[in-house]
Amino acid sequence: MEEFDSEPTVTWIPGVNSQKKQMCFDWGPGEMLVCETSFNRKEKSEMVAGCPFIHIIRKDIDVYSKILRKLFNESHGIFVGLQRIEEELTGKSRKAQLVRVSKNYRSVIRACMEEMHQFAVADKDSARGRQFSSQVSILSAMELIWNLCEILFIEVAPAGPLLLYLLDWVRLHVCEVDNLSADVLGSENPSKHESFWNLVTTLVLQGRLDEARQMLSKEADTNPTSAGMCRVLGDLMRTMPVLSPGNTQTLTELELRWQHWHEECERHLQDGTFASNPHLESLCKVLLGDDAALLEQKELLSNWYHFLVTRLLYSQPTVKPMDLHLYAQSSLDLFLGGESSPEPLDNILMAAFEFDIHQVIKECSLALSNWWFVAHLTDLLDHCKLLQSHNLYFGSNMREFLLLEYASGLFAHHSLWQLGVDYCDHCPELGRVSLELHIERIPLTTEQKALKVLRVCEQRQMTEQVRSICKILAMKAVRNNRLGSALSWSIRAKDAAFATLVSDRFLRDYCERGCFSDLDLIDNLGPAMMLSDRLTFLGKYREFHRLYGEKRFVDAASLLLSLMTSQIAPRSFWMTLLTDALPLLEQKQVIFSAEQTYELLRCLEDLTSGRPLCGEPDAQQLQEDDIETTKVEILRLALARNLARSIIKEGSLEGS
Repeated sequence: MEEFDSEPTVTWIPGVNSQKKQMCFDWGPGEMLVCETSFNRKEKSEMVAGCPFIHIIRKDIDVYSKILRKLFNESHGIFVGLQRIEEELTGKSRKAQLVRVSKNYRSVIRACMEEMHQFAVADKDSARGRQFSSQVSILSAMELIWNLCEILFIEVAPAGPLLLYLLDWVRLHVCEVDNLSADVLGSENPSKHESFWNLVTTLVLQGRLDEARQMLSKEADTNPTSAGMCRVLGDLMRTMPVLSPGNTQTLTELELRWQHWHEECERHLQDGTFASNPHLESLCKVLLGDDAALLEQKELLSNWYHFLVTRLLYSQPTVKPMDLHLYAQSSLDLFLGGESSPEPLDNILMAAFEFDIHQVIKECSLALSNWWFVAHLTDLLDHCKLLQSHNLYFGSNMREFLLLEYASGLFAHHSLWQLGVDYCDHCPELGRVSLELHIERIPLTTEQKALKVLRVCEQRQMTEQVRSICKILAMKAVRNNRLGSALSWSIRAKDAAFATLVSDRFLRDYCERGCFSDLDLIDNLGPAMMLSDRLTFLGKYREFHRLYGEKRFVDAASLLLSLMTSQIAPRSFWMTLLTDALPLLEQKQVIFSAEQTYELLRCLEDLTSGRPLCGEPDAQQLQEDDIETTKVEILRLALARNLARSIIKEGSLEGS
């Protein structure tokens, strides 16, 4: 039966006096809430009006989001794949593989974000729609941070290519310009569109100079007076030196070329080439990397890290990674201008620009609503050999701590717990202990789920957990009167005491109904019947019935007698066994020998003599019951007749 996500139930706690503030709580494994009340079990407590409620609060609510569940499932496959290929990663191939893994994680985040956005648009006027929009913002921030960490820590981009990566980073995450471009180019006269110059400026701010030149050509075609200025500015954009990925020029050559180009831009500005057109003049100032000119476009830049990358593009295109934090801090200060304080996202990005990995992880842990992001990012950075020196005070390392915290949230969910198992498996220090702790607390709501949990435990040789689960399932089966299932679970748990209990229930049912249930199980006990004496008796007693059914009377009689004389049969069942012997005693041929008949007589006398075996006070009841007395008399008569027949038969054989 499939389980569905639902809101937690509200539990009514009797006896709590909220005015005295006697209740406290704390998180246990999963969703367990431990509370202490003044409730007295000895007194009869009734729920009366005004009794306080306690709400079960989910520790990690994100695992119950159907969309985010796709994020958890997809990333789980990437995580497991990374652990498996770790041994194969070496040299350049190692870096390429790790970058590929990072991009896979980001693609999963983006796919989840796009789906969440569709739901947000569909329900934009409802509270749920606003919740979706908030989640989209969080996912967007997660990808923004991950992408920057990929550039700085995994790609480890050197001076020159570093700026190219940062440009791609900004273009990917500041994408309003694409909608603006479609709007402007879709009009009848783009150059007359009210947002035309905003579009051109935004393209220049993002370093998309080829597209900006194309837009300027439209302005030149419709406005002859500015055609010359557009052509000059377009040439400046075309000749701007850029270190492309396939370019073989050195950084020194690039810096010299860029310096000459920068001087040419400055000369045109000083000569007043664009003085008659404020828009073109403003664009020329942007190309010069003028801070004041850039800050005038604050609305188009939208955030400080866009301002940072644009500023670097037009003032420090060969910035070194070690200097990045200086420009980042000054850009943040200039952009905010003291009007507002940095947001949590700003602090995380600044920590990344400072190459402080641990601060990035710490800030993300505080700011984000679940452990998914920090757990997977930390694992990836650990594979990049960047966290080896950082151990926590209680003995584990940061990677394990965060992975196990994330797995803890997964174990609270009715199906995602299966993902949590793999995360524990790949934590060599504390993973096994954590798995044992959580696996015992998974609610075994269906037998199918219980079998999955059991398989996990058996694959990992978790003997105690296997026994515990089997005993729980056996108890449930007994309560539901499913004795066959209960017996199979107790055998699987190797629990002799419980197997004895279930075997007694089988024998009691046989006495009441005259037949066995679950014959297939009993017939195929095999070596399992040796688990307890009572289970052995059950299996052998069933074998007696099978021999009797096959008319193998001699073998059946021998087995029946051995069950009684070996003390395997419970004393309370002796009368049943003696009654089963009656049809054999009345056969035409002699089945029981004289010696066997004496043994049966001895057993009958022991049963009726009032000398019960130790610990069995119910034996006296047999003499008090008239029906039982009649049975005894019939048995004595049958045994006496069989004894006479067997003596005559054995005497005649000796005489011959």
